[in-house]
Amino acid sequence: MVGKRVDRRRFLRGATVGATVATAAATGAYGAPASGERPKARRAGGTSTAVTFRWFGTAGWRIDIGSRTLLVDPYLSRYDTGLFRGAFDPATELTVDTATVGENVGRPETVLVTHAHWDHFNDVPYIARTTGARVIGTMTTCNLALASDVPSGRLGLVKGGEVLDFGDYTVEVVASLHSRNAAYSVGLPGVRLTRPDKPRTVADLPEGDTLAYQVTVKGGPSVFFMGGSDFVERNVAGLSPDVAMIAMQASDATHAYAERIVTALGRPSVIVPVHWDDFETPLTNPPKPDPQVEPHLDAFVSTVRKVSPRSEIVLPSYLTPYHFA
Repeated sequence: MVGKRVDRRRFLRGATVGATVATAAATGAYGAPASGERPKARRAGGTSTAVTFRWFGTAGWRIDIGSRTLLVDPYLSRYDTGLFRGAFDPATELTVDTATVGENVGRPETVLVTHAHWDHFNDVPYIARTTGARVIGTMTTCNLALASDVPSGRLGLVKGGEVLDFGDYTVEVVASLHSRNAAYSVGLPGVRLTRPDKPRTVADLPEGDTLAYQVTVKGGPSVFFMGGSDFVERNVAGLSPDVAMIAMQASDATHAYAERIVTALGRPSVIVPVHWDDFETPLTNPPKPDPQVEPHLDAFVSTVRKVSPRSEIVLPSYLTPYHFA
């Protein structure tokens, strides 16, 4: 990247010992707001907001809105498929780390799924069966959930364009796109238009189309969530979220990705890069970066600083409570 390289690990260490994002910025964080503007993102504690966000790694989040819990792409099992050793095995059996899942998901009432790849969907059926949560997602997501013994009454099929009212918050569904690799292709493509056999391996969970979601809390922030590092520019124009959880790309196949997504979203006040970690390692801070994504993350930050200098860039730690005011 052009200019001084950011010490990501130093920032993450600062975040885990209780520094606010503002003071972490002074130690080499990805960026405080310009002109001394008050930071809009702070770790939990010292704030009256009732909304708390915790990153599960990859594109996964837990959002607590008062006593209500909402999950996005909750993947906590993080088992080895060989992906980060250059020996990816699509025949890897699907497994659920029930202890880690149970310890961290709370009692969710809703689970939003961006797409059906294992690092987004793997734990969803178990969560739905054990907590009674409703699962929102594509036709593929819903059919795979049915095949995984989630009752049909707990499934919400969406395509994009829906605005769902949950009382304390709304969810706008946005038709989106999955990341492209260096070959301009999508890994594990495919859809499931009917209920398949019960999925047993990673290969049994195809992408199945991709969604994004904008969650707007009544009296609180509007937050945009991505699960793949591509998007339909016309679909996100005008959303103007306060906070954007933006997935990092692992290739340059998507033209001017950082500049286009940040601009189309209206230059959010807070930008949180996600899906940049090695999600086959334990949930231990500081997160281990995906070596293929790491240089793109640096480039993304550099671009955001130029395109949206007033945006605060927050690189999250695992399971750390954050408030966005």
